[in-house]
Amino acid sequence: MISQVAWARLLAVACTGVLCGILVAALWPFNPHPRNNVTWLGTENGVRFGGRGTILSAGEFAPQDPAGGAACSLEIRAQAAPGTIGGTLLGFYSPANPVLFYVRQYKRGVIFERNIHNQQGNEGAPHLNLDTVFHPDRPSFIAMTAGAQGTATYLDGVLVDQSSRLGLSCRHWSGRLVLGNSPVDDNSWRGTLRGLAIYFRELRAAEVLEHFHSWAANGRPAPAGQEDAAALYLFDERAGNMVYNRAGRAPDLVIPDHYLIPYKAFLEVPWKEFKSDSSYLWDVLVNVAGFVPFGFIFCAYFASVRRWKRAQLGTILMGFALSLTIETLQYYIPSRGSGMTDVITNTLGTALGASAFGWRIAQAAFSSLGIPLKS
Repeated sequence: MISQVAWARLLAVACTGVLCGILVAALWPFNPHPRNNVTWLGTENGVRFGGRGTILSAGEFAPQDPAGGAACSLEIRAQAAPGTIGGTLLGFYSPANPVLFYVRQYKRGVIFERNIHNQQGNEGAPHLNLDTVFHPDRPSFIAMTAGAQGTATYLDGVLVDQSSRLGLSCRHWSGRLVLGNSPVDDNSWRGTLRGLAIYFRELRAAEVLEHFHSWAANGRPAPAGQEDAAALYLFDERAGNMVYNRAGRAPDLVIPDHYLIPYKAFLEVPWKEFKSDSSYLWDVLVNVAGFVPFGFIFCAYFASVRRWKRAQLGTILMGFALSLTIETLQYYIPSRGSGMTDVITNTLGTALGASAFGWRIAQAAFSSLGIPLKS
């Protein structure tokens, strides 16, 4: 038989252990200002993103052709780090539409995606895939041009794909530019970025090929390309926290001292967090299961030690409050997300654990130990 005093101490220790475990798992690494993992290559032009790294434009790109339809082109010279299979390389965002356009790595290829968001709340994400882009031993030259005939994508100066489904124009390249990470969540890219050029016109195939050879040989586009670029970042500073725009009127780039996500959502609503993939389902299951011990142990403590008449309800409300507090704090930790889905699933896990304590088999087990309970 366990004495009431020993039982109370045992449950107090168990409650403390479960609570500390949840807080460590949810808030680690407890650092709201982690170091920005962006470094210069030193002996050559370019910067290295080592994971959890961000570069931001110092200001906003001015809107071009708000009605849509104006041509645009993009050139990126980059090399993914060995073993990297994901991450956002480039993105534009604005408060009205957090992600207008982005380029992200998927396995060895890249995905170009344009997000659609209107006042009615309708969203969509037309995209183009470019397979087998990154090489282990040299940078890749990725180019995209958009005009009246659709969007063309090039790899190392060679046309790879042409499509009209992306519906891209220069108006999607406005707002603030983010490099090395998503503007809205922790989706860091690992690799080296050696050059970036943006044009508010459509480059011809011959120009793309000429620019490829010029970038490879000289670390910059051909002279004609330099003159009419809206933005040209050569990453030739090799020190400091600024990357200067060498053409056009677009803003310079800034390398912040600390890693940050410029437009991170606060308590994102569940329907915006939902994803129809296995990783989302796994996260839901983990968040439910992670709070089941909390619900069981705390309900046992409140019922047998504190003698609460409504121990289950009190435990569920405490689980909700704890989860809401965690999600609020996670907003200030760049490596963590802040969303209501976790609050719902954590509260569900707490309810399951508290309910399990009320099952007959659990009540019988505690009664056999001589522990008085209140349901």
